[in-house]
This record gives sequence, structure tokens and C-alpha cells, in this order.
Amino acid sequence: MIKYKIDILSALKEHGISTYRIRKDKLIPESTLSAIRQGEPVHWTTIDKICELMDCQPGDLLEYVREERCE
Repeated sequence: MIKYKIDILSALKEHGISTYRIRKDKLIPESTLSAIRQGEPVHWTTIDKICELMDCQPGDLLEYVREERCE
């Protein structure tokens, strides 16, 4: 399963990008912000935008965590 390695909204804030600015400048849709808050997956274009805003790589945001399967 792909999961967020970091709290993306906190990281954006540390880079000077508040949720107010995100909404005001329409950088990321509100529904996508909600998905990020809940740890849900988002579209690659959103990951691309976040990487652009924070000057980082997708691997700085995401990680693969193997799920235990009950068999």
C-alpha cells in the first residue's frame, strides 16, 4: 500500500504555503485537501503540484508499506 511518509499539509506550511493560500490561489481543490488530511490517495497531478510547491521528489512524500495478508 502506498502511504504518506509525512504530514503533507504541515510540510507545506513549513514551506510557507498555508491551507488559506492553497484555497485562495486554487492550488489544490478543497476535496483533495480533505483526502490528504484523511490519508487517502490523491491523483498524480496533485503529487506533482505538491512536489513543485515544495521542490521535492514524490519519494519524499510517499512510501510503499507491504500489507500482511491473511491466508
